[in-house]
Amino acid sequence: MEFRYLGNSGFKISEITFGNWLTHGSQVENEVATQCVRAALDAGISSFDTADVYANTAAEKVLGEALKDERRESLEIFTKVFGPTGPKGHNDVGLSRKHIMESINGSLTRLQTDYVDLYQAHRYDYETPLEETMQAFADIVRQGKALYIGVSEWTADQIRDAHALSKDLGFQLISNQPQYSMLWRVIEAEVVPASEELGLSQIVWSPIAQGVLSGKYRPGKPAPEGSRATDTKGGARMIERWMSDEVLTGVQHLKPIAAEAGLTMAQLSIAWVLQNKNVASAIMGASRPEQIAGNVAAAGVKLDQAIMDKIDDAIGSLAERDPAQTKSPASREA
Repeated sequence: MEFRYLGNSGFKISEITFGNWLTHGSQVENEVATQCVRAALDAGISSFDTADVYANTAAEKVLGEALKDERRESLEIFTKVFGPTGPKGHNDVGLSRKHIMESINGSLTRLQTDYVDLYQAHRYDYETPLEETMQAFADIVRQGKALYIGVSEWTADQIRDAHALSKDLGFQLISNQPQYSMLWRVIEAEVVPASEELGLSQIVWSPIAQGVLSGKYRPGKPAPEGSRATDTKGGARMIERWMSDEVLTGVQHLKPIAAEAGLTMAQLSIAWVLQNKNVASAIMGASRPEQIAGNVAAAGVKLDQAIMDKIDDAIGSLAERDPAQTKSPASREA
C-alpha cells in the first residue's frame, strides 16, 4: 500500500480507501462485512469511508464494531452528513447547524470513536446558508470531534465559496468526494482545476463504475446472478446508466489493454483514477473478503502514456464529461 497527502495538509491516507456504501448493514451479513474490513486491514488499507445515511446509520455501526479493537491512531475514519436519517423528520436532513451538530454525535457513538479524521458534507444544501454550515463545521473541528473537513459532489463554485469561508473561520477544507471513473469524468473540466488551485484532493467513489469496468457484464448477455445489476436494494438502479450494449461493448475493448499492462480490468480501472495527481485515494467496496486483495494490487501502479491513450481510444465518446452533471439535489426532499 502507498499513501498520499490529502489536500494541502500534512494528513496522509491510503491510496485505496475501503468504503461500505451499498454493502454493510444492507446487502451483506454483519459477519461477512467484518471479514471484509479485516481483509482490508490485512491488505494495508488504513482509510475507511462511511456515512450516516448508509443503511440508515447501520453501516456506521458495523464499521465501528469491526474497527473497535484496532489502534485508533493508525486509522483514518471518514464519515458524512446530509442525507435523511432516523425517522427522517423535518430536521433529520441537510446541513443546518442543528442537523450537523446532532449528526456528528450520533456518528461518533456508532463508530465507537471520540473523533473522525474527516467529516464531509455529503451534498450541497441549497436550503441552508453556507455560512451556517461552515460555522458548524468550524465548531466541530474546535471541539475535536473532526480533524479535517471535506465535501462530496460539490461544484467548483461551491467549493470556492466554502474554501473562502473555511479560511475566514480558521480551519482547512481539504477534500472533495466525487464519482470518478473512465466512464464518468465530469470533475476534470472544473472541479479538479479549482481543487488544485485551492489545495483540495479528490477521494473518488465508483472507480470501477459500479462494477461495469470489471468486464463481468457482457453486451447482449444477462447480468450474472448475485451481481450489482441484479440487486433490488439499490444496486441495480445505480448501475443502469452503464448497462447499454454500446457501453458494455466499449468496456470489452479494455480487456487486451489490461492484459498488456499485466492487470485485471478492475485493477486497470482503479489504477487509471490514481494516475490523476489530484486524486488522493480511490474508494473500493466489497461484498466478499476475497475481492479486496485483487483490487488493492492497483495501488502504486504507474500506467505509461501509451496505455492511457489506448484507454481513451477504447472508451472515447462513451465517457460522460459534462461538468453540469456534478450536482446536488435542489431540495432536501429530492
